Amino acid sequence: MSAVVIEEIPVTDAYKSNYIMRNPSITNFDTAPNMSEHEANTERLVTKNTSMRHVEGGWPKDVDYTDHNDVSKFRKKAEKDDEYKGAVKTLGPIIAKCMKQNNTIDIYEEYFSGMTVDHSSEPPSAKGLAVFRDPNEIKRAATSINWHPDPIASPKIAVSYSILNFQDPRFANTRMPQQSYIWDIFNPNTPDVELLPSSPLCCLRFNPKNSDSLVGGSYNGLISFYDLRRSNASKEITPTSCSIIEKSHHDPVYDVFWINSKTGNQCVSISTDGQMLWWDTRRLNEPTDSLLLSTDVKGNGNVLGGSSLEYNSEAGPSKYLVGTEQGTVLMVNLKNRKQNNGITVFDQGIGKHHGPIYSIQRNPANSKCFLTIGDWTARIWMEDIRTPIMTTKYHSSYLTAGCWSPTRAGVFFVTRMDGVIDIWDYYYRQNEVAYSHKVGDSNLSSIAVQGTQQHGGKLVAIGDVTGTVSLLELCESLAVSQTNERKAIDLMFEREMKQEKNLEARERDLKKQKALEIENRAREAQDKKDSKDEKMEALLRKVDADFLAMIKEAEDDESKAAESTALDANGDAILEEK
Repeated sequence: MSAVVIEEIPVTDAYKSNYIMRNPSITNFDTAPNMSEHEANTERLVTKNTSMRHVEGGWPKDVDYTDHNDVSKFRKKAEKDDEYKGAVKTLGPIIAKCMKQNNTIDIYEEYFSGMTVDHSSEPPSAKGLAVFRDPNEIKRAATSINWHPDPIASPKIAVSYSILNFQDPRFANTRMPQQSYIWDIFNPNTPDVELLPSSPLCCLRFNPKNSDSLVGGSYNGLISFYDLRRSNASKEITPTSCSIIEKSHHDPVYDVFWINSKTGNQCVSISTDGQMLWWDTRRLNEPTDSLLLSTDVKGNGNVLGGSSLEYNSEAGPSKYLVGTEQGTVLMVNLKNRKQNNGITVFDQGIGKHHGPIYSIQRNPANSKCFLTIGDWTARIWMEDIRTPIMTTKYHSSYLTAGCWSPTRAGVFFVTRMDGVIDIWDYYYRQNEVAYSHKVGDSNLSSIAVQGTQQHGGKLVAIGDVTGTVSLLELCESLAVSQTNERKAIDLMFEREMKQEKNLEARERDLKKQKALEIENRAREAQDKKDSKDEKMEALLRKVDADFLAMIKEAEDDESKAAESTALDANGDAILEEK
């Protein structure tokens, strides 16, 4: 098809005077094509794991598999059938061949069992595995994280969500969400179980003896007990039992622990109202015991609010460690309640924290040593002395939580407000952080490490103030215990404790020496004062004696003058008579 000219404009000079030649003339040419940027985000694919339990099947409709007589009759009838005998003869050689093949090679054989690998030269590192986000629209802080205690079961974490900001403006027109969740780490899209307390949970903990039960402390001071075996199809669980608000804490419950007991149903809780309460989850209508956190019970001491709690049966079934919001550490021993209700107060001077103690935990390898997290430092203490034996340098951001590594005796973790987690390794160096990892931009609020001294230590769950829980996997050098590490760490703590004791003894000696010097100075001053008084008394006595002597002398002169006058008068009288 040929082109057709629709219109033609001939060249003309009529409008030439309207145009001026531009000099110089600059023109830019770009050979790159124009590009535009577009973003597209697909909808999230939510997966769900379902299962079916096969109890009994394959029976004819006229046979009731629950009736033993029907089953035995059907089996006898089937076993007499010629087809059944032929099938068994046919399958026999095939099964025998498979069994011989399985016995030929052990596919689970460990060729290098018993060998230890040295990971000390490996640089420390960590990688993110999964992220668990709070499903609620109102974002709340992940206040506590607790790992499932059963190492054989699928790894799960119980996360409590709450907003601890007093009079938060978000609650002016809406109510605080109350749900807390249990997550399966292999399914970060949806929670495995949803807990529905009457008030948002501030702390949540699995029962180490019965992993199907949990205990939680609420924002309004209540203690609630949950049984996972009572979950419905929607995986929503309400409290099996709950304490009475009149006999519970008056402030939020900041920590709760299961304690060692015969029944495995007893727990202890702590709150900033200054009370420490013991509970039996079978009867939560009132606490079984209570304790007032006072520095001096008889002398009307200060009542301190509890912000963190630690209980380890290896250190003693009746021993507890309490971190207070005033920065002081308290140790409670119920066997010694005659002396200040069993409360031992640690350093209240320069050794205490400048703010609340957010985390306190005993070292898994040395139960007499414990770690506290508060203000900008992490401090290590020993039960035998009242001052910290080791203190980290002041971090650039405020610390919010921390814990020991369950597998390495010299490694501990601290979370910061700038979204960074610091990992300290005291086995290699004590003056610098071994590894820092940026988790996110939000303030971190909680941390928990999976495992015990025998296994684990690689998975770390970290929560922030937006309700996001990040799962990290540590490298082997940060998770696997090194050769003689526990012995070296114990010797280091012992050396630091002896040094601190020597410093305390030196300080006591200096105080005694100073007091003795003050006493000597006071005695010398008193002696000088006494000598001055004696001199003054002697001078006064001398002045008195001189004064009395002068008076006596004057009196004698007067008496002599009077006698001479009298003699003269008598002599004149005698002369006149004559």
